[in-house]
Amino acid sequence: MRSHSRLGVAVGTAAALFLSAACAAPAVEGLSLPEGFHIEPWVADIPDARSMARAEGGTVFVGTQRTGVVYAVRTKGDGSREVLTIVRGLEMPNGVAVRKGSLYVAEMAKIWRYDDIEAHLDSPPKPALIAELPAERHHGWRYLAFGPDDKLYVGIGAPCNVCDRDKEGFATIMRMNPDGSGREIVARGVRNTVGFTWHPVTHELWFTDNGRDMLGDNAPPCELNRLSRVGEHFGFPFCHAGTIADPDFGKLGRCEDTTPPVQALGPHVAPLGVRFYTGKQFPTEYRDQVFIAEHGSWNRSERIGYRITLVKLDGNRAVSYTPFVSGWLKPDGTVTGRPVDLLQLPDGSMLVSDDKAGAIYRISYSAS
Repeated sequence: MRSHSRLGVAVGTAAALFLSAACAAPAVEGLSLPEGFHIEPWVADIPDARSMARAEGGTVFVGTQRTGVVYAVRTKGDGSREVLTIVRGLEMPNGVAVRKGSLYVAEMAKIWRYDDIEAHLDSPPKPALIAELPAERHHGWRYLAFGPDDKLYVGIGAPCNVCDRDKEGFATIMRMNPDGSGREIVARGVRNTVGFTWHPVTHELWFTDNGRDMLGDNAPPCELNRLSRVGEHFGFPFCHAGTIADPDFGKLGRCEDTTPPVQALGPHVAPLGVRFYTGKQFPTEYRDQVFIAEHGSWNRSERIGYRITLVKLDGNRAVSYTPFVSGWLKPDGTVTGRPVDLLQLPDGSMLVSDDKAGAIYRISYSAS
C-alpha cells in the first residue's frame, strides 16, 4: 500500500476483507419488529461499522470511529457482497457522503474528497483536502451529508460534557459548498449531533442530539430537532431540551430563547442516525415518518436505548415515539448490538449499521 504522508491519509490497493456469504452471520434471533417486518444480516463482520452513504452505482460506503478506515461494500454479479477497505489511517472517519461520483470523508479535523471513486475501488485515488475543522477528540466523530441545497453539512460536537466553546465553532452544524468554500454555521447550541436528514416535503433539516451527562439517570432527555431558519439556537450549554436550565451554565441564556425539540427522546439513549422513510415497500403509515437509531446509554445505572425507534408526525408535530426494532439489549442487561446509522435502499428496504456487532442488517417488509 502506498501512503500519501503529506496528506496524512493512506490509500492504495484496496483489501477485500471478506464475502458476506462466507462469514458467520450476526445473531438476529430475539430482535422484535412489527408484524410483517423482517431483519436479516446484509453484511457480516464489518468491524466498527458506522455512518453509511450509497453511490449511484450501488456501492455503500461505511465510515468508522475506532478503526480509522473507510469501507466500500460492493455487490457482485451473483448478488453476493464484497467488503473492501479503501482508506486507512484516518482519525475517527465517521462521516461519509457521496456527490456526483465523489466520496467525501470527514475525520476529526478534515474533510477529504475521493473523485470517481466507484471506478477506482481497487486502487482509490489520492484525495483532495476540502476543509479543515475545529479539532478536539471529545465528540470528534463527525457526521456528513449533502442537503437538497447541494451544500455539504457537517456536525461539530462540543469538545466536552458541557462547556462554552461556541465562539470556536463547536456545538454547531455548519455547511459549505462542495469545494469547501462559503462555510457558514446554520445551527448553534447543538451538543453533539451524529445524524441528520431533510424532510422529504419541506426540505427542512432534522437532526438528533445527544444530551449532556452527569445530571442523573433521567435527565436531560436526548432530542429530535427541526431547523426552521438559519442561526437557530437549540440551547447548549445553558439549556437542555428547551426546559432544563444547566446548573453550571444556565446564567448564559434563557430556555425561552431556544428552540425546543420536536420530540424529547429517552435520557442518554444516544440517538445517532435519523431517516424519513420515503420508500414504497413499508406500509403507507410509515411514509414520511422518522426512524432513529438509538446507540444506547453508557453511564446510566440501568441501560436503555440499543434499539431503533419510530417518531410519527402530524405535520411538524410529534404524536408518538415508540420502539420499532428492539432486542439488542437483553433482560439481564447484556448488549448484543448497538445501531448507528440508517440507509434506505432503492427497493424501499432499510439498512442498519451496528458498530458493536460489526455488521449491517437489512429490514424489509412482506405482508405474506
